[in-house]
Amino acid sequence: MVPKEMITESDELQTVKILCVADQVDPVVYSQNMKERFRETAFIIGAGDLKMRYYGFIVSMLNKPLYFVFGNHDLEYFKRFRRPREDENSETQESHMVRSYFGSTCIGDKLIRHKKTGLLLAGLGGSMRYNRGESQYTDFQMYMKVFRLLPRMVFNRLFRGRWVDILVTHAPPFGINDGDDRCHTGFKAFLWFMRVFKPRYLIHGHIHLWDMNAERVGRYQETTIINVYGRYILELETVSGPGRKKGMIADPKVTRVSNQGPVTRVTDPEEQ
Repeated sequence: MVPKEMITESDELQTVKILCVADQVDPVVYSQNMKERFRETAFIIGAGDLKMRYYGFIVSMLNKPLYFVFGNHDLEYFKRFRRPREDENSETQESHMVRSYFGSTCIGDKLIRHKKTGLLLAGLGGSMRYNRGESQYTDFQMYMKVFRLLPRMVFNRLFRGRWVDILVTHAPPFGINDGDDRCHTGFKAFLWFMRVFKPRYLIHGHIHLWDMNAERVGRYQETTIINVYGRYILELETVSGPGRKKGMIADPKVTRVSNQGPVTRVTDPEEQ
């Protein structure tokens, strides 16, 4: 993050618009006019529970990269991307080599860099375990998934000046935007992730918003948390200039978030 007072005349601010989708096919997105509506989009984020065909439509219309994580539904192609267990057959074992499908790239359990903007994205898909189905995890398992990202994040910290910019998840953090039932309970692992690695944004889905004016944006320490159910346009500004690492995000005072409802600052749910 670059504080506002540290931005100089030699720095250049670049506006980046990101189309985020999750959980529901949005008629505004799934239309022949979407290319005109979202022509300024730099890339797309999918936060889970959507058909691969929908992702394919978006990519074909905008011709921009799409990065996604799986949720706990619409898992027809889940085995094509996940790393197999040792006891699975050879056909399944080869499937984890798939990086992109329907023009979309799965970033679950991965860390990637969008080359044009320099933004760093990490992905942690799935929901809290509730019926032993696929793409469901205990909090301990999610902590383990976070720890496996450490080598790449350390590399980012050393050579790019920060750990990660945007964490993409399906489930929300524990106590923030989550539900009361087991399925929709958030992960405590995400709270720890935000405290330690301080991403500027955590993008999630999973929690359906039947009222589109409902609160969907929150704040936890240095991270803005956004429920992108349906569709959401995230608009931010990156700072480039002499001595700057590419993709550094300006602080919230010069960062714009579009389509938001009220913004809620959240204290640590584990301390409440």
